[in-house]
Amino acid sequence: MPWLTLSLLCALSLATADAATKRWLGDYGTREITLVRFVIPGLLMAPLLVLQPLPELPPAFWYWIAFLLPAEILAMLLYMRAIRDYPLALTLPYLAFTPVLVVMTGWGLLGERVSSLGLGGIFLVMLGAWLLNFDKGALGDWRDLVAPLKSIARNPGSRMMLGVALLYSLTSVGGKGAMHYMPPEQFGPYYFALLGAATLVLFVGHQPRLVRALWRRPGPVLLVGLLMSAMVLTHFLAIQKVEVAYMIAVKRTSLLFGMVYGALWFGERHLGLHLVAGVLMVAGVFLIAL
Repeated sequence: MPWLTLSLLCALSLATADAATKRWLGDYGTREITLVRFVIPGLLMAPLLVLQPLPELPPAFWYWIAFLLPAEILAMLLYMRAIRDYPLALTLPYLAFTPVLVVMTGWGLLGERVSSLGLGGIFLVMLGAWLLNFDKGALGDWRDLVAPLKSIARNPGSRMMLGVALLYSLTSVGGKGAMHYMPPEQFGPYYFALLGAATLVLFVGHQPRLVRALWRRPGPVLLVGLLMSAMVLTHFLAIQKVEVAYMIAVKRTSLLFGMVYGALWFGERHLGLHLVAGVLMVAGVFLIAL
């Protein structure tokens, strides 16, 4: 299957998992939802680990894993609270800031030069974020023009998702480091098995009652788990066929699917304006990838 098709399936699986989580697991706590999102895919993909023998893993691999697991769990806690409590159209699009933060971190900390395409991409992502909140401002004086940006700072869901984007900008680097020691198609199931086990030990070790979340509502839990598993498998299958940056850029179209779900399932308003903003943000991600 072509990488573009795999990447779009990955985006659709992620957006559908987000919408299903909000629709059917909205009364779950954030730790319960995080268990569902990590433990079920970990269990479903564990059998794939026996199909290929694990390569010899040096200490450097485990250093990366020790960094990745807590960062990934913290990101998911913030992610789940944001989409559970706030509109999808005002939370999911801020994941487009992940590559922006990667570029800006490289410029600020490593002195890496930002190309004109990269600057154009950053501008489009910022413009899309401004347009998402355009109903908070107007084309009047400068105070009206900055009102949409101020509303981002006032919206807890947007702030939380910006925090998720920051964490993902770090884990994307860590994931590339870890995949130096394991093929991508093997790393995906193995990583999620470790992530599910770590989440189970961390949460259930302190509060055993949380494990009831895994069978309290079996239908939606299994659906979300299957969608997350599909997302992981298509993610790593696509990465085998194309550069990671291109695949992630296409995967960010999940925010567009999420906006449509927000309008259809949750009655979120301003779909047309939000889709225009989302397209600008995805276009910005593509420019950064290029």
